Amino acid sequence: MAPIASLWLLLIFLLLGSTPNAKPISTFFPRAENYQSLTKLSRISKPKIPFKAHYFPQVLDHFTFQPKSYKIFYQKYLMNSQYWHREAPIFVYTGNEGDIDWFAANTGFLLDIAPKFRALLVFIEHRFYGESMPFGKESYKSAETLGYLNSQQALADFAVLIRSLKQNLSSEASPVVVFGGSYGGMLATWFRLKYPHIAIGALASSAPILQFDDITPWSSFYDAVSQDFKEASLNCYQVIKESWAEVEALSSQNKGLIELSRTFRTCKNIHSLDSVWDWLWSAFVYTAMVNYPTEANFMMPLPAYPVKEMCKIIDGFPRGASKISRVFAAASLYYNYSQGEKCFQLENGPDAHGLHGWNWQACTEMVMPMTCSNDSMFPPSGYDFKEFSEDCKNKFGVLPRPHWITTEFGGKRMEQVLKRFGSNIIFSNGMQDPWSRGGVLKNISSSIIALVTEKGAHHVDFRSATKDDPDWLKEMRKQEMEIIRNWINEYYADLKTNDR
Repeated sequence: MAPIASLWLLLIFLLLGSTPNAKPISTFFPRAENYQSLTKLSRISKPKIPFKAHYFPQVLDHFTFQPKSYKIFYQKYLMNSQYWHREAPIFVYTGNEGDIDWFAANTGFLLDIAPKFRALLVFIEHRFYGESMPFGKESYKSAETLGYLNSQQALADFAVLIRSLKQNLSSEASPVVVFGGSYGGMLATWFRLKYPHIAIGALASSAPILQFDDITPWSSFYDAVSQDFKEASLNCYQVIKESWAEVEALSSQNKGLIELSRTFRTCKNIHSLDSVWDWLWSAFVYTAMVNYPTEANFMMPLPAYPVKEMCKIIDGFPRGASKISRVFAAASLYYNYSQGEKCFQLENGPDAHGLHGWNWQACTEMVMPMTCSNDSMFPPSGYDFKEFSEDCKNKFGVLPRPHWITTEFGGKRMEQVLKRFGSNIIFSNGMQDPWSRGGVLKNISSSIIALVTEKGAHHVDFRSATKDDPDWLKEMRKQEMEIIRNWINEYYADLKTNDR
């Protein structure tokens, strides 16, 4: 959530399914330890972004009036006023599950369009991520502190900050449009629905707001990943599908894990099959998510259409080559396209972009069941809510609320419901993105529009424009700008009428 990834966004993220002989896998992002190469990348080249950081004194709890509710923490937000003048539009990015600098660096679309709208750009960091830690280093200490981490509090944060910002800028008449990708896209959608008096519209890219309960088939995410690889090469899909059994068979042999450590060029000998499966699984899923038409470095530095490039590697091996060697070589494209890694740390890597808090959210409100069908290139798996709940209870001392998101924000019969009370939302999705299956893929009304592309990946429309962008991507962004311009023109026309 947009994506990734944005999914981010991109995607597998905490205990939403299980494979026969591996640890449960997660949803939105793989476990933080799988970010070892991102740490090295962030040390080498922290992106430079044309924003100034600010810190807003935010209240801890918007929904109770106990003394501890008034505790203040400092919420980070980034601002670019280069093109703005008073009462011109304000474009707000609703922060995701990570450092806001990371998302700002990968949302060049807003910088590209700001001059056209003379817009003020504001990127707000989500509480409990990046530097916006209500309890400092103790923020993840227990459920007592983490209990304040949820989407409703985050939306209220955005609302309070935006209202205060407009007052301080003496620009109460400025129309606000919210933008978000992946989880941020879900937040942008919900913000428009919950706070229509603050935002006149929302652009939600790769926002899987229908990935809850039984609205979307549970196997759809991994079926979509598999379809991406199958479309690139049927042989590639088949090799990956059959490789899991070969990896498992080798691991069960005497000194099999040592052999796997050698084959996978691990920095240290691995201690379980789980780390190998996680490493491969993450590589294939994230590559499908960020199957962009141009080179990019959102999750990792990758070539254009990396799924196709992965399959070229697998298909390029001579007949009779082991499937283990083939899938390792393919996964290495994801982890080592820049050729800077001499070895791979499959276990116990650090969390480079502050994503760890998602584990809590997935164990409380963001319950998105996922399974792997027999048609998937991953081993078949089911979904056991009881097992998932017990794991969350052991980790955090809390039980998940599987129906809370649809109770709070809706989702069931979304078309009928939004047609009656919603307006001014763009849902953009690319069908190469596995999260698209949980997104809104058809128009709901004349002002709730679905823009869908067959070749698009995880919030690809939010990336900076390049000279190599395909025509379909240019057209998608053009449509988005036209719709947003109409919202703004209508707003100013209404404002002028009401001022008479």
